[in-house]
Amino acid sequence: MNTPAHLIFGAAAFGRPGRVGVTTAALVGGLVPDLSLYLMVAWARWGQGADTREIFGQLYFSDAWMAVFAVDNSIPLWSLALILALWLRRPVLVAFLAAGVLHLGFDLLLHGEDARPQLWPLTDWRFASPLSYWDKSRYGGIIGPAELATSAVLTGWMLWLHRGIGLRVVLVALMLAEAVSAGGWHFWM
Repeated sequence: MNTPAHLIFGAAAFGRPGRVGVTTAALVGGLVPDLSLYLMVAWARWGQGADTREIFGQLYFSDAWMAVFAVDNSIPLWSLALILALWLRRPVLVAFLAAGVLHLGFDLLLHGEDARPQLWPLTDWRFASPLSYWDKSRYGGIIGPAELATSAVLTGWMLWLHRGIGLRVVLVALMLAEAVSAGGWHFWM
């Protein structure tokens, strides 16, 4: 899924009206598994001068980048931390970690050849899903628009539930970012 959709889905699932800290934690938890990717892409692009083709054709699949992804996309590590947060009864931490686990679950289902090693430290194996949110050969022409539509419905629902203007602005910005990053136009071209 596109990162903005992860934030929207995480906030919809684990945010709570009137509980700004919990909802914020859910938003951040939806972001964190992709954060290293954004930082490494920014460094490669503007720190090292790599072009997009090199970044997503070589660096993304390099052992060094996959080693980072293995840690911050580890379903076992996120799940253990979530279990601990549930046991400690920490709602903000639960929202953060649950949104992260949700993010990783969707990534497991919707990444094909671009999959990350999500079962580290148990294994470095990568599951190449037959489904993809972007690759037309893996039903991206169906899944991508469904992701965009679901994001719009969830955003509308949360705008109705949440009354805080700050959160509403964030939700609208995320939905706009999802519409742009989903590039709905490319699914029909």
